[in-house]
Amino acid sequence: MDIAEIKAYLSKESGLTVVSTTQSDGRVLSSVVNCGVINHPIEGTPCVAFVSAKRAARLVHIRRGSEVTVAIRRGWSWISATGPVDLIGTDDLPDGIDAERLRLLFREIFQAAGGTHEDYEEFDRAMANEGRVVVLVKPERILGNSH
Repeated sequence: MDIAEIKAYLSKESGLTVVSTTQSDGRVLSSVVNCGVINHPIEGTPCVAFVSAKRAARLVHIRRGSEVTVAIRRGWSWISATGPVDLIGTDDLPDGIDAERLRLLFREIFQAAGGTHEDYEEFDRAMANEGRVVVLVKPERILGNSH
């Protein structure tokens, strides 16, 4: 299985997935997000991407070193990807990513997850005002039972 299969799974419906991180006490925290497959904006390799609320517990876990597992189910078939994560946000701007590139990256991920918007300027304002953070999962292990 590879990331092309993840992209195919995500395109079958919405980009809804279950995202899991590991808490400091070893318990797993899972939540539902919209995600898509894009090329990593720095490394250029395909990754699973989603946008997170600034205060989401998952970001605390990721900053502490938790890997992320993204699981997608379509009927009785499923696929998951697990790997390390890069974060990009106003407080996490790496070299080569400025505010304009971040603005476009939010749009790219939203569209890769199947989203459309009637007013992208309003979308841009909301992402900035809410302090959203880009989460880029670099799959090292992909599992599933796709049919």
